This record gives sequence, structure tokens and C-alpha cells, in this order.
Amino acid sequence: MSFATLIFLFVFLPLYLIVYFHARTIRGKNNVLLVASLIFYAFGGIRYLILLFVMAGIGWAFGIEIQKAEGRAKKILLALSVAIFLAVLGVFKYAEFFVGISAAILNKDWVVDIAMPLGISFYTFKLIAYVADIYRGTTKAENSYRIFLLYLCNFHQSMQGPIETYAEMKPELYKRHVNVKLISDGIYRFSVGLAKKTVLADHCGEIADALIPMSSDIASSPTLGVWIGSIVYTMQIYLDFSAYTDMAIGLGQMIGFSYPENFDYPYTAVSVKDFWRRWHITLSSFFKNYVYIPLGGNRVSPKRTTINLLIVWALTGFWHGADWNFIIWGLYYFVFIVFENWRKRSGKKEWNIVLQHLYTLFVVNLGWVFFRFSDFGQLGRALQGFFGIGRRFSDITVKLTFLNNIWFLIFCALSCTPIFQNLGFAVLRMARKKRINSAVITAAKTVIMVGLLLLSVLEIVGNTFTPFLYNQF
Repeated sequence: MSFATLIFLFVFLPLYLIVYFHARTIRGKNNVLLVASLIFYAFGGIRYLILLFVMAGIGWAFGIEIQKAEGRAKKILLALSVAIFLAVLGVFKYAEFFVGISAAILNKDWVVDIAMPLGISFYTFKLIAYVADIYRGTTKAENSYRIFLLYLCNFHQSMQGPIETYAEMKPELYKRHVNVKLISDGIYRFSVGLAKKTVLADHCGEIADALIPMSSDIASSPTLGVWIGSIVYTMQIYLDFSAYTDMAIGLGQMIGFSYPENFDYPYTAVSVKDFWRRWHITLSSFFKNYVYIPLGGNRVSPKRTTINLLIVWALTGFWHGADWNFIIWGLYYFVFIVFENWRKRSGKKEWNIVLQHLYTLFVVNLGWVFFRFSDFGQLGRALQGFFGIGRRFSDITVKLTFLNNIWFLIFCALSCTPIFQNLGFAVLRMARKKRINSAVITAAKTVIMVGLLLLSVLEIVGNTFTPFLYNQF
């Protein structure tokens, strides 16, 4: 099930909210959310729901034992729990990749076909963070399996995060408040995310597929088409992923949860490091807190820091997918992070702010080309087109596609910046100064919200289902 489907919008969500708000105690509300989350997850397959129960049980039991243990036993329990979590993730997400490598080396015809459970990458990281935090003493083990299972499978975050630690979520699992404003803000945030996904991201995907196709047709794409297509794909992946985050945060607000933000307009960044401070913030925080800092971070020698960064960025790429292009994508960013660190240590003069921004956009845009193509043959042809090697510059199809969508693309580009958010803040400030009745502002937001929902529903009805891009990770 996806947030951007009619069954979710008109059956699952209304029924869940009706039952939820009829529950009088926090225990009852948690039970409703847990049952709803398990039903939501069961749409991905009952057998994977069983896996979720087992993984939650393992994490819950290890958490209690790690808290009770001391000294060497505590370290052994931590290492064993993390090894189990990573082994399960490895079987479901990376078995095919490693079997393929082994088959190629040994010249065997081995094939493994294991479907990846929804959200396994995200809840595995939650489990690792949980046992690590208990080991470090920054949180206490949860005694209730029911509460821990809810933390792990909460359907708001189950497929794409944000990755929230147990320490961050625990207070709201036991006590949370909601009012009309929070519910209204949540519905509005959800509506914005739904429109961002169905109206903007999905249409960007259609344009990107036409201009930079993930097939042998990429060999005939002219340079201008590859450039425009890569830029459109760059917008699509942000609009799609941030749309899910908007919807998850909105669902949480409706019932009193305050989830962390996952994006801070990353395409306004002025360096690659700045980009990763703004993109998928909770994933970056996970790697920083549970990989980079435990390895020594930047508190060690420059050489060792570089090795730590290499490990982190190789893992970042590999986490995104079990293909070599994702590893290359991660190492690609490692190179630029090291370059920027070197410039800072060397005391080099900062570039003009415009040049910094253009440099960042170029690096990120080219990076998404590596990210898009798992097939090395197609990736090579895409890069040839990107750099104009053996290709014509343009053709009539590219020009017509661009001109027919120019206003849509301009709106998408603006949606990747804080301009609409800032306009909203400006209107609110003006309204307060002129003492406009709050009912007028509420009415305006309601009209916008209803309009976005109707537009989104029309898009869902009129188009085939397009899953969120990050579901595959």
C-alpha cells in the first residue's frame, strides 16, 4: 500500500483516524496505531510481517540483555545483535549481489531471487541505533514488546523514514497531545506532500524517462536531452522523496507526533558537504553517529579521517542499493568531501557564492546520473551523452518536450527552493500586522488544502500507479 493511492486515501486513512480518535487512553490509541501499522505492512506480504515480528523480538530482547550486562559481555551482546540485524538485511537485500559476484568469479550459473521486504533498510537502522544507544547508556531498554514493535513498524515511517531513534520517539509513545491546529497543520502538510508526489514528481518522472531513458535508447539521446533529462530527474528524486517525508510528518502531526525533518532544501546548498547536511538528514545523522564518530570521526589524524570517510561513503552508497553504481555513487561523493576538506585545511580562498552554488548543483546533478543507471552499458552511454561525446547536440523531440513543459519545469524548480515557504511566512506576517482575522487565514489554507487534495486525486485516477522512488531502498 502507498500513501498516494485511492485505497489509502479513502478507505484505510479515514477508518484508521475514526477508530484512533474514538480510543480514550494513550494505550488504546497506541493499540489502534499498532494494528493499523501491521495491516499497512501486511499489504507487502504476510511472510514479511512475520519477519518484522521476529526482528522486533530479537531487538527487544537484546536491548534488555545489553542493559543488564556489564563489561565484555555487554560488548559481545552488542556485536552479536548488530551482526544478526546486518545478516538478515544482507540476505534479503544483498544476497543476489554477492551471489552474482561469486558466480562471475567461479564461472557458475547461480541465480538467487529474493524479494526485499518493504522498509527493511530503515527498520534495520532503527534496530542498530536502539541497541547502540542502550549500550552507550543514552536510552533505557523498552520493557514492553508491544511499544517497541510500534516504534519499529509505525506505518507513517515504515517505508522511507525519517529514521527516528527510540530516544527521540519514546516520550510521544507514552504521552502526546493533539488539538485542532495540529490536526489542521497535519492534513495541510500531508496534502502538500501528496500533490508534490502525484502532480509534480510523477510528471517529472515521465519527462525524465523520455529524455534520459533507462534502456538502450539512451544511446540515441542528444546531449541537450541528457542534460535536461538529468536535471528533471534531479528534481524528481527530491520532490518524490521529500513528498513522502511531508506526508509522514503530516500523518504524525494529526495524532500528536513530531517527527524530525528530513530535508532542508538541499539544492540551495553551496558545497557538497552542505548538500549532505540538507539531504536525507536522518540518514546522514545515522552514519555520523553510529559509524563515523565510533570510528574516530575527525578527532584522529587527517589520514585516518580520510579512511573513516571512505568507509562511511562506501556504506552510504551500498545502503542505497545492491549494485556497483550505488557504490560508485557513494565513492563519488567521498572524493568531493575529501576535496572540500583539503581546501578548508589548506586555507584556500572561498569561491564566489554563485560559483559555489553552481559547482554543487553540477556535482549533485552528475551524481544522480550514476545513481539512475544500474546497467554499466547504459550508464556509459548516458555519460557519453552528458559530456557530448559522439552525440548531436539536440533534436526536435527534445526541443518540443522542453517547450511543452517549460512552465511546469519552472514551477518544479521553484518548488525545490524555499520560495513558496517564504511567501507563506510573509503573508502570515502581513496578516498579523494588519490584524487580519485568523479565520480568514484558516479559510485560505483550507481552500488550498482541498484544492491540492482534489488535484492529487484527479492525478491518481487519471494515471497508472507510480511507487515512491525510495521504496526500493
